[in-house]
Amino acid sequence: MSPAPHSFSQRRFAPALVAQALDDALASASSTPVLAISGVQGSGKSTLAGQIVELARSRGLCAAAVSIDDTYLTRAQRQRLADRIHPLLATRGPPGTHDLALAMATLDAAKAGQSFPLPRFDKLADERVPEAQWKRIEQPLDLLVFEGWFLGTPAEADEALRTPLNALERDADADGTWRRWCNQALAEHYPALWQRFDRLWMLQPPSFAVVPHWRWQQEQALQQASPGRSSMTRPQLERFVQFYERISRQALRTLPEIADRVIALDAQRQPLVDAQS
Repeated sequence: MSPAPHSFSQRRFAPALVAQALDDALASASSTPVLAISGVQGSGKSTLAGQIVELARSRGLCAAAVSIDDTYLTRAQRQRLADRIHPLLATRGPPGTHDLALAMATLDAAKAGQSFPLPRFDKLADERVPEAQWKRIEQPLDLLVFEGWFLGTPAEADEALRTPLNALERDADADGTWRRWCNQALAEHYPALWQRFDRLWMLQPPSFAVVPHWRWQQEQALQQASPGRSSMTRPQLERFVQFYERISRQALRTLPEIADRVIALDAQRQPLVDAQS
């Protein structure tokens, strides 16, 4: 899983909710279920995934977690997309900037009970960690938790793409080439990945308005964990979040009707209600 320290939010999810997530995944028909956790940036996906893995291991199970962020294309691969299609594709994040073959191969290997390496991506370096440094899963897993900011999200209708929704789209994608290309990638290539999920849980924020604040806290935590390494400034991060805004808003509109379980969060990333059966 990408380095994602949680010093900005030491709050952990209630044990009852963690147990429900684990039990729900294990109740699926798959011998190695994939539990997908979807949620906007900074919502606590990695925290919840880590707690589920901890609980599974405490029960004597073999479990691991990985993020879709760990399957971003390399910087050189994204630059080639930027040169060929649109300059905004140099920036990681939106659909089309992931190595879907790597993501699906990882999930398939887990489901097949095979040995496989867990991909890793260094966000401060904006580059994939060399494969020689990836942790290898040597024994069959009882559970793989797969987390990501837009897992399970369907593409938008074409007419929704006509009007820019933020300054990034207005100033850098006036003709809509970038957002149409990302939406087409989401429509054509990502459903095959979504179909590999046995369960999909969603962490639902009160609105997209909290995302820049949550993501800034996350960026500060990354910097604190790696002193001396550069990170984004607040203005840079505000622009960066705009790359994710369109698909995040689409996820907020659509995933509550798609996910197997929706956990509503308040502005402090706390569930609004206790875990329920």
